[in-house]
Amino acid sequence: MGIVLTAGLVITSVAVQKNVVSADAVTGTSKYIAFGADLNAKEKAAVLDGFGITESDLSDYKTIEITNKDEHDYLGDYMSDSVIGTRALSSVMVVKADENSGVNVSTKHITYCTSGMYCNALVTAGLSDAKVTVVGPFDISGTSALVGAMKAYSVMTGEEISEKTMDTATDELVTTAEVAKNVGDKQKVTELVAAAKKAVFEDQLSSETDIRDAIEQAANELSIDLSDDDVEKLTNMMMKVSNEDIDPDTIAKQASDMQEHVTVEDACVSELIDRIVAELLQDTAYYTYKEGKSSSGTYHVLSPGTPVTKEEIMELPDELRPQLTGNLMLRD
Repeated sequence: MGIVLTAGLVITSVAVQKNVVSADAVTGTSKYIAFGADLNAKEKAAVLDGFGITESDLSDYKTIEITNKDEHDYLGDYMSDSVIGTRALSSVMVVKADENSGVNVSTKHITYCTSGMYCNALVTAGLSDAKVTVVGPFDISGTSALVGAMKAYSVMTGEEISEKTMDTATDELVTTAEVAKNVGDKQKVTELVAAAKKAVFEDQLSSETDIRDAIEQAANELSIDLSDDDVEKLTNMMMKVSNEDIDPDTIAKQASDMQEHVTVEDACVSELIDRIVAELLQDTAYYTYKEGKSSSGTYHVLSPGTPVTKEEIMELPDELRPQLTGNLMLRD
C-alpha cells in the first residue's frame, strides 16, 4: 500500500469576446509565433514544450523574432534598462480563432503579468478572435511578450497596429502590473482596470477628473485601497486608453468576463503548489507495515527550493489561497 501526493499544473486563461475587427484577413497560415531572439537551443526547446509543439511542428507556423532592442524601444519609457535586461526571452503564439470567439490568453512561466493583464492590453491594441499563449523558458516577468503578441497579430491579419496604440497598450500592461504589485492582488487590480475602462467608454469620459472618479469608484466597489500615487498612475494610463477606438460592447463584455472567469496565474501557482507540497513532505515522519514487517523513517525532499513566503500566499485570490502552507504552518 502506498500514498501518492501530486501537485498539478494550473493553466490560466481569460476569454474576452470582441465583435469588431476579425482575423479574416489572414493569408496562408493563421498560426504565428514570435520568439525571443536571444533564446539558446535549450531555452527554445523549453518554450516549444510550453507551447505544446515540437521543432518539426514549426513548419505549420509563421515565425518572427522579437529583439532586445524591440523590448527597449517599447518598454524603455516605462521600465528601467536594468529591469528590461539584455536578452529577449519572452515568446508568444498567436492563433486565429473562430469569428466572435474573442481573445483567449494563457501563460506559462510568466510571473509578473497575468493572463487578464495581457487580455486587457491586447483588447486595447485592437486584437480580436485570437488564441494567445505567452511562454517563458523559465520563470520571467513577461512584460515584453506584449510586443511579440501585437506584432504577430499585425502580421497575421495584415492590419497595422499604430505605434501610438502599441505604446498605450504597453503602458496599460506595465501600469497594471506595477499597481497590482503595490496592492498585492493581481486579480482585483486587473478587474479594476477592466471596470474603469468600461465606465470610460460607456459614459464617454474624457476629462482627467471624470476618469479619476471612475477609477476610484471601481476601486471602492472592489474594496481596493489605492495610494494617491497608484491612482495617479492609473489615471494617466487610462487617459491614453480613452483616446483609442475601442467598441464599448467589447469593453463591457471584457469587464464581465474578468469578474466571472478570471483565475489566478498559471506557472506562478503551479510552482507555488510544488513548493508547498515539498515543504509539507520535508522532515515528515512515516511508518510502514508490509508482510509482517514494520519500518519508519523521515521523508527528505531532494530539492526543497525557496521557502514559500506569506507575501506570495497573500497575492492569491481568497478562493485559491492555500490553507496549508508548509513552513508557514504552526508546529508543535
